[in-house]
Parts: sequence; structure tokens; C-alpha cells
Amino acid sequence: QVQLVESGGGLVQAGGSLRLSCVASGRISTYNMGWFRQPPGKEREFVAVIRSSSGSSYYAESVKGRFTTSRDNTKNTVYLQMNSLQPEDTAVYYCAAGGGVYYYATAGYTYWGQGTRVTVSS
Repeated sequence: QVQLVESGGGLVQAGGSLRLSCVASGRISTYNMGWFRQPPGKEREFVAVIRSSSGSSYYAESVKGRFTTSRDNTKNTVYLQMNSLQPEDTAVYYCAAGGGVYYYATAGYTYWGQGTRVTVSS
């Protein structure tokens, strides 16, 4: 059992930056660590993942070039650096841990955090 706690959300103006953190209660080295978000009134969507095996990261097209995910397995922590934020990035952001093949999908993850809210004003 792994518990995940996100932090770092808040209110930011368009063009600004935020860094989200996700701290796990246990070892995360064997898990793919993903970030998802749920905009108001919409479905949860994939944002980014950093894989356990290769350390490679992948991003949704909508955030590519603006967001960067990283992991520190020694601290059991994953980060999401978000730059050039836009109002359409407003959402609750979740981190997740899992070993599924389909790491672009929520079904590929077993453990979820409670989410942290990001609001980007125009």
C-alpha cells in the first residue's frame, strides 16, 4: 500500500509557474509515476508520466514543452514543474503510482493522491 500526498497547487497568473510535489509513504522506485488532471466539469486526463524502468518521461501534447516531471526515488517524491501556465491548465492535479502498461490511462495506476488544485487566472 502506497499513500500519495500532493502539494504545491495554488492560484497563479497566466504565464506563471508552479511546482507540484507528490510524496509517497513507501518506495516508488518500481512504479511508473503519473500526473493527471481534472478540469472543472471534465473527465480526468493524462498529463505526464515518468517510468520506473527507463526513467523516460512522456507528456500530453497540451503540456509538452511547458511541463516537466522528475522523480527522486531516494526521497520517494515526484515533481511536476509547470511553466507558462494558461487558464486552460486550471484543474485539480493528481499524482498516481502504478505498474500498468497503459500509463496514459487511469487504469494503469493503482494508487492515487487526493489532488491539489491549480487555478490560472487570465
